[in-house]
Parts: sequence; structure tokens; C-alpha cells
Amino acid sequence: MSEKPLKFKEKFLFGISAIPDQLTYQVFQFLIFTYYFTVVKLPLVSILTGYIIWGIWNSVNDPLVGALSERTKQKRKWGKRRFYIIISVVPLSILMILLFYVPFDTSDKSAEFIYFLIVIISFEFIYSMFNVNMNAVFPDQFPNEEKRAAAQIFRNLTFVFALILGSLIPALIISDLVPDNDAAIPRIKGEYLTMGIIVAIITLLAAIPFAIWGVKEKEETVEDFNKRPSIFQSFKLTLSNKSFLKFTLANTMVWYCFTILPLVMPIYAEHVLGVKKGAMLVGLSLMLAFVVAALSMPIHRKIGLKIGVRNGMILSLSLFIVILIPYFLMSGKEHQMFFMITTALVGFPIGGTMFYIDLLHADVIDEDALKFGVRRGASFYGVMLFIQRSAVILVIITVALMFGNIGWEQEYNPVPEDPELVVLGLKSLMFIFPAIALTIAILLLKSYSLHGEKLKQIREELAKHPELK
Repeated sequence: MSEKPLKFKEKFLFGISAIPDQLTYQVFQFLIFTYYFTVVKLPLVSILTGYIIWGIWNSVNDPLVGALSERTKQKRKWGKRRFYIIISVVPLSILMILLFYVPFDTSDKSAEFIYFLIVIISFEFIYSMFNVNMNAVFPDQFPNEEKRAAAQIFRNLTFVFALILGSLIPALIISDLVPDNDAAIPRIKGEYLTMGIIVAIITLLAAIPFAIWGVKEKEETVEDFNKRPSIFQSFKLTLSNKSFLKFTLANTMVWYCFTILPLVMPIYAEHVLGVKKGAMLVGLSLMLAFVVAALSMPIHRKIGLKIGVRNGMILSLSLFIVILIPYFLMSGKEHQMFFMITTALVGFPIGGTMFYIDLLHADVIDEDALKFGVRRGASFYGVMLFIQRSAVILVIITVALMFGNIGWEQEYNPVPEDPELVVLGLKSLMFIFPAIALTIAILLLKSYSLHGEKLKQIREELAKHPELK
């Protein structure tokens, strides 16, 4: 007897989880560096130090949140994953305001640095609590390939909508992402704060219905709970999974690109394209990229069915490298339209990677479930995020080293001493470094074994064990 297809209500209530998930992280990823470097004017070394400490914290935070979720006994009304999702919703919303509210304005930047450090660490902890458990529910709530693909298409469309909001809201609210003089800073600080409040409200409105009605968990038996390894064992077993490590390292390189491109874009528009008050140009360009990503999802689904998910991912990453080349060739205001078209085209490979990543990870979790007799989604997502977050540290180190070599080692200067060197450095950050990262990701996926006949065998074996679905 065939299973009933997913109802629209099921897809919608789970799919809206992408709004609080991706809207918050898109804003964090897109604007935190620009805000604290060009508006708050923290020294570059302080920002680098803050991100390194944040990265060390993540080495504990994400695996701990994942393993803690695995070892939490299911609560009768609250569930297992849902419990952590519910308690994270309000703090996550509040932190979107605190990220852009710095209650200090002194020549001594130590207080601002401490605030920056506390607020980004707090954000990451609460975000992980929401994100790890949301992603752990996905392969359990949608146990077969057909349901996963149907839910994934809808979730990715919502995912893209959240990314569009993350680009459009700052463009509409903030007049200039990168101040061109100190007199404009108080006004721009207020605009960033207003943007944070709006994002907080949207996050709350989307997260509540998902947390209450969108999460459907199977009741876990005492026997299943006892099969789960301890926190230390879970961490060790996860890191010993070769398929998982290859996938995760490739995914980390992809996230390196996802992080560095929007982070550098506002400063790139200011100095390479010569666009003053470039918030609208960057916001609209990113919005077009995410629209193209959404429209490309059905195409990537067909490609994945035709050549396999792994091969589809490799094809997307190869296209990604080619499409990034124009960023190295642009210069001057006359290339604004060229910039928008290039950024829009980047949406096609982004759509592919977004579609394939969760499906690849679900296959890793399926393989592990067959081996150990229990699904450990939260542990895998926790460790994946731990490794994936290192992409942000790599990005900040890359940017810091480049900025240090172009004259911004102390603080941001809107009028650089050597404009040509600044332009070359920003172009390299937009093309050369992402291309290297994507090439590494392709090589890792070439050696990734969960595809073709082996993956077919795993799915056939899993079909014989309905208790693991």
C-alpha cells in the first residue's frame, strides 16, 4: 500500500522554519562584520580575535547542543527536538535586536569589543539550539526519498524567501551600509537597529507556528533511547564516519563561499564599483540571486534524478566557479548592471547546492542508522555545524590578512591610501579565494562514496527496517 502524499499544510508548517533559520543567519552573516568594522569601528584585530574566540566556543557549542538533544528523554507534551525549538524562539528574536544595539560609544573600544564577543556567542548558542533540532527532525519526519524531496522543494522555496528578506530589509531600511564619513554614523546606527527590530518581529511570527504545529516527532521508546551513545561516544562515532567527514568538509568549503561573498559585497560595491550608498544595489543584487535560486530548484531536482545527487552537486559547484569570474574583471560605476547580472546568475549554482546539501546529509544519516540501529540526526547536525562554522573563521582570517595588506590593519578607512591595491584585494576576495574553496569541495565530493549502486543498496536495506525511518 503506497503512502499518502504530503499535504500542503504539512509542507507549509515545516517549510516556514526556514524563515527564522535563514533570515537570522543571513542578516548575521551579511551585516555583522560590516556593522562592527565600518559603523562601530572596532579595530580589525579585535574583530578577528572575537571571531576566533567565537569559533573556539563553537567547537563545544554545536556538538554539545546536538548530543544534548540526542540524550534528552522525550517529554510527553513538548517532544524531544521540539522542546529545544520552542525555548529558543523568543531569545533568538531578542538577539536580532541586541546584535545591532551597542550601548557604548567611547574612544576606548574595549567595552564595545566585550559586548561584540558576548552577543555573537549568545546568538550562536541560541541559533544552534533552533537550527540543530530543526534539521534533526527533517529526515525523521520525512522518512523516504519522495517525501524528503517534496518537503525539500517547499522548504527551499521558503529558504530563498528568507534570504530575499535578509537582503531586501537592510536595503530598504539602511541608507548606507558602509558610512563614507563619521558624521553619518549616528543616523546609520539607528537604521541598523530599526532593521534588527523588524527582523526580530518576522522571526517571532514565523517561528511560533512552526514550533507549535509544524514539528511531528515519533514517540521514542525506552529501548531506542538506550541505544543512543553517550555524548562523548556520539562525538567520536560521528567523526569516524568517512562519508560524513568528506561531505561535511565539502559543505564547509561551500559555506566559505556563501559567507565571504555577501560579507565583502558592501565594501566591494563602495571601492571597486565606486557606488556610494550601495545598500540598494547590493540588496537588490542578492535578492535577484535568491530569486534565481528558487526558480532553479525544479531544474536541479531533475538533474539530481538524472545524474544523481552527488554528481548534481559537483556540477553546481563547477558552474559556481565559472560564474564568479566576472567579479575579478569589473571596475567602475559603468559595471553596476554587470554586477547585478553576475550576482543573479550566481543564484543558479546556489540553488543547486541548497537543494543537494540536505539530501546528501540525509543519506549519511540513513547509512549510520543502518549501522547502529538508531537515528542520530542531531549529533550529525551538531558536529556538521561545528566543522561548518570554521568556514566563518577562515573567512575572517582571509579578510583580515587581505585588509591588513591593503592598509586597513588598524581600522576601516573610507579614503584608502592606495585605491588600486584595495580594488585588487577586494576582487581577490570575491573570486580567487572562493574558487579555491569550491575546487577543494569538488575534489572531496569526487571521493564521496554514497552514490550510485552503494546508495541504492543502502536504501533497499533501509526499506527492510521501517523502525529506522
